[in-house]
Amino acid sequence: MKTIGLIGGMSWESSTQYYRVINEEVKLRLGGLHSAKLLLASVDFEEIEQFQSLGKWEEAGELLAHIAKNLEKAGADFIVICTNTMHKVAPIIEKAIHIPLLHIADATASEIQHMQLNKIGLLGTKYTMEQDFYKERIRQHGIEIAIPCEEARLEVNRIIFEELCLGDIKPSSKDYYLQVIDELIQQGAEGIILGCTEIGLLIKHEDVQVPVFDTTVIHAKNAVTVALD
Repeated sequence: MKTIGLIGGMSWESSTQYYRVINEEVKLRLGGLHSAKLLLASVDFEEIEQFQSLGKWEEAGELLAHIAKNLEKAGADFIVICTNTMHKVAPIIEKAIHIPLLHIADATASEIQHMQLNKIGLLGTKYTMEQDFYKERIRQHGIEIAIPCEEARLEVNRIIFEELCLGDIKPSSKDYYLQVIDELIQQGAEGIILGCTEIGLLIKHEDVQVPVFDTTVIHAKNAVTVALD
């Protein structure tokens, strides 16, 4: 079994889901008392969020690259960034290490391709929904992306940072997300990417009439596949 290097804390609410899913999946596949070999480095998300809001992506990338190098030195065989948004700095991290980085968008696109879907709605932080670092990675797999209108993007983003990252799960916010999802479906979306690792705390598969791609679960299970390969 390979050792998984996790960069977490963005937020710790979703990082706990990574730890749980990874270990549950190892137990499911191997049975007995098996659990995952992993190293977790958890950042102070306040510092990362400040870099995001100020547009200091280079600084954020250097910080995470330093953490990735430490995980590599500690024995990690590959790196998993436990967040969608910070994959914006994945190239900086990849240049700093000699082990693979398992990209969340590639893992998600593979699941979408498996279901033979062509157009997908994307929810996430404003950075993930509006910038190309994530959408273009999905498009490279031949998948069309639909995003909410500007007003909805702002509210989806607010709920992530002001509620979900703090573990505050509100029924009213769930209703709002479902309304936005319905609008994306009306635009032709055949499925929905929960493109922020906290959204899975709010929206479940059974809440939506089309396939839902929970990136936290997909990424975590993909990490187990690589670890056991």
